[in-house]
Amino acid sequence: MSINILAIESSCDETSASVCSDGKILSNIIATQAVHEKYGGVVPELASRAHLQNIVPVVHQALDVAAINMQELDAIAFTQAPGLIGSLLVGAQYAKSIALSLNKPLIAVHHMQAHVLANLIGDNIPSFPFLCLTVSGGHTQIVLAHSPLNLEVIGQTIDDAAGEAFDKSAKMLGLPYPGGPLIDKYAAEGNPKAFTFAQPQINNLDFSFSGLKTSVLYFLQKHSEEFKQENRDDLCASIQYTIIQILLKKLDKAVAQTGVKQICLAGGVSANKGLRKALQEMGVKKGWKTFIPPFEYCTDNAGMIAITAYYKYLDNQFEDLGVTPQARAVW
Repeated sequence: MSINILAIESSCDETSASVCSDGKILSNIIATQAVHEKYGGVVPELASRAHLQNIVPVVHQALDVAAINMQELDAIAFTQAPGLIGSLLVGAQYAKSIALSLNKPLIAVHHMQAHVLANLIGDNIPSFPFLCLTVSGGHTQIVLAHSPLNLEVIGQTIDDAAGEAFDKSAKMLGLPYPGGPLIDKYAAEGNPKAFTFAQPQINNLDFSFSGLKTSVLYFLQKHSEEFKQENRDDLCASIQYTIIQILLKKLDKAVAQTGVKQICLAGGVSANKGLRKALQEMGVKKGWKTFIPPFEYCTDNAGMIAITAYYKYLDNQFEDLGVTPQARAVW
């Protein structure tokens, strides 16, 4: 018999539900929240309220698209950590209620582990071991994946994440929220070497982006708003180029240290076209085999929660109803 799992993701401002059967994603429904745009960032209280409105129709749509009914489910999975605690609570409590009513196992999933395992969705997937550069708004990590449930963080940011560097730089340029995708868009028309920004030097595999943000801030303070508008594309291209160089130099170092040449990309920033292209080009140059999930599995989504839950199901990693979400959690 097939193993059917319903997964729920609600760590930030996307309400998502997915159904997988024997590790194959049958549906991946995502409801976004436009309410945050006028505030220039995610407002936690508004995010929680939107999840409450979206979660029931999103789950029902995921089941409908997958052509699976509640009684055919073998387990219910949810994002336990990390994330906005109010948002996490909505997904966790709804998942618990379904698991309780159906008397089915409950599976708790770490959001960052799920980003890595998004690379196992589909037919073109890496073999183990592989290295994964995981880049999001709140995290930047290099993960050595020994197996689906044995993931080792060998490098991470000591201050800001790459996604935050994109978004804060965009805000300094006067771009609307969310600014990261706009930097990627305008960078395609600009000169990536028009301006030079700081690249912090750290000896190990850890990252730092606070110095880059300061470098961008000081540079822009010396110039007028007119300068920023006239040089928008070149500024975006130069900022993006700097961030990508920081990421890929560390990844290259990780390959040299581990000898692993199966390379994956994950996290919300892995949707960045400039980063995707640069990784693929570097892979060809270095002889790496590179893997990048489809766009829908890069940003926050329940499909990645479902694939992770599938492997946890096979390993009998279940939780009781007393499990609680956590805003921060190591893994």
